[in-house]
Amino acid sequence: MKEEEILDKKFYLVREDVLPEAMKKTLDAKEMLERGKVESVWDAVQKVDLSRSAFYKYRDTVFPFHTIVKERLITLFFHLEDRSGTLSQLLGVVASSGCNVLTIHQTIPLQGRANVTLSLNTTDMAIEIEELLARLRRMEFVEKVEVLGSGA
Repeated sequence: MKEEEILDKKFYLVREDVLPEAMKKTLDAKEMLERGKVESVWDAVQKVDLSRSAFYKYRDTVFPFHTIVKERLITLFFHLEDRSGTLSQLLGVVASSGCNVLTIHQTIPLQGRANVTLSLNTTDMAIEIEELLARLRRMEFVEKVEVLGSGA
């Protein structure tokens, strides 16, 4: 099922303890497959004691809550050299990765250094977070990048 089709459906938040056993086992099997703990659907359903037909019946209809939540946030902390245009260049890299800047906090530069904290929405990010961090660290004026927090 395509993402657009999924989002057109009505969803309900249901406690795990009231889900039918086959749905719980389907979620477990899907997680094993996603994490690479098993190589095939057959291996996954065998491990959770579920029929393949039940797995295929529910696989596109039951999801962990965190996979439906779309907004992803990350907060990054930077130590930057105080040079003209550094913040603009930094924001250019962030924007080109598909992130949306939510907040910016920059300290007054002292002794040629400034601290910047960015809160980003990474929902539409075109690259992995590790790649974004690597690009930011390669910038000559960036002395340090830390992930302060992330979540939905």
